Amino acid sequence: MALGPDITLAEGDAAPAFTAATNGGGTVALKNFKGRHVVLFFYPKDDTPG
Repeated sequence: MALGPDITLAEGDAAPAFTAATNGGGTVALKNFKGRHVVLFFYPKDDTPG
């Protein structure tokens, strides 16, 4: 599993710039959504503990 930088955010903080893999094999970058509302939803990988 890839590990990212150790970042602590509080409610209301701006999200740090990032690029992430998509489930379709591409990538998505936060900068592509500048000026738009974005909802980030994280969950553990299906069928794994945690």
